[in-house]
Amino acid sequence: MTSKVRVYGKAQNRTALGIIHAYQIMYPHCTLEDLKKAFPDALNPDSGTKIICMSEKDVKKHIADGDEWYAQGQGYFLENDEWLIMPDKSRVAVVRMWTKPSFDRLVEHAKQYGIEVAEFEKGQRGEKGGYRLEYLNGYVPPKPEKSKTWLWILIAAIIIILALLAWLLFDKKGTEVQVVEVEKTVVVHDTLYLQQLEEIETNYNAAEFMAGKADLSDDAKYVLHDLGKLMQKHPELRLRLTGHTSAEGDATFNQKLSEARAQAAVDFMIEHEGIAAERLEAVGYGSSQLKNTENPMASENRRTEFEVIQ
Repeated sequence: MTSKVRVYGKAQNRTALGIIHAYQIMYPHCTLEDLKKAFPDALNPDSGTKIICMSEKDVKKHIADGDEWYAQGQGYFLENDEWLIMPDKSRVAVVRMWTKPSFDRLVEHAKQYGIEVAEFEKGQRGEKGGYRLEYLNGYVPPKPEKSKTWLWILIAAIIIILALLAWLLFDKKGTEVQVVEVEKTVVVHDTLYLQQLEEIETNYNAAEFMAGKADLSDDAKYVLHDLGKLMQKHPELRLRLTGHTSAEGDATFNQKLSEARAQAAVDFMIEHEGIAAERLEAVGYGSSQLKNTENPMASENRRTEFEVIQ
């Protein structure tokens, strides 16, 4: 099979995580059961648990039972940026213990899905191992299907309006009532519009950055694409995109980094979505507005958000 995705890694176990994440990106509607079928536990008999992909519910059960092997993150990748996010927003953990034979089996197995693995990249001493994905031969991953809740709301609203209009045809005071119903139509439109904004905002605010980096993740790009389509439908909409960092590091550096993250989002909207620059504003807040105040160094503090300014 022609390769579609290449995984670059700095450590064996994180490269394994990258392989399974690559599959999830290629098949964005896959479930936990689909992952288990795609990567059967027999690929890694030496992991200790013999389970490659485990639901967050099962992981928490082991932790609640006092199993330190899970609680200390020795058996599975449990950092915020290491979970696989499923279509229903549930989280799946990937086993982090891979022997060389098990890893080699995984690499060979992944080829059938068009996933190849590059030679390990050399990392700096003390640097947390990671991975990155490269799309090959013109491959573009499919986009996750968005919730159809708004469609059902729209259908229900149309049915209600049609029923009211039919009733008005036989009502002697139809003129007065009709004015009220037209106003209700506008309210329904506004509700749908705000619901779309809220859904996009939730997904976008969940996209995180690597420490010290201002590069947009694939998740962030997907959401910015949806945001761009909404702005094209509503030319009156103007946004302020704000960048944030965790509390680690120098305050001056964090301020510049947060500004770079906000500007990266603005540049993407201009260059890839065709949004006029005057409709966008980039602001950096450094580490002054932490999302997780209990853990100032947490990865969810490394983010961008947006605010409607008109």
